[in-house]
Amino acid sequence: MPTSREQVEALLKALVVPWLRTQGFKGSLPHFRRPTAAGIDLFTFQFDRNGGGFVIEAARCPASGVTTPWGKAIPPGKVTAWDMHPDNRVRFKPSEGSGTDTWFRFDGGQAVAEACVQQVLAMLPAAEASCFATAPGA
Repeated sequence: MPTSREQVEALLKALVVPWLRTQGFKGSLPHFRRPTAAGIDLFTFQFDRNGGGFVIEAARCPASGVTTPWGKAIPPGKVTAWDMHPDNRVRFKPSEGSGTDTWFRFDGGQAVAEACVQQVLAMLPAAEASCFATAPGA
């Protein structure tokens, strides 16, 4: 029986969100923010619109928030990784490729969903370190 998005969100809330909190992130699924001296670190969980998978996008924006190319100002407390230009965000997923089959997949039942969330937990520390490493002079 396929695992529902609600079941996976419950697993993410139970296992991944506490880790994000220990790292200083605030927010709730799917968007998390962490103010730092270098700007605002952003994690967004993007779910497959067809179900069964998700990817994590990460970015850093200025402490003041962002203004989109069409002029919409997004304040610091509302900005998400999606508000950043795709060139300025990183997508974390378990394998290379461009299709959603390379995303974290949870559509194989509860055991697969649990393994998927454990894979996210294992990947997050390195993802955080690589994406949010402070640039020299920052």
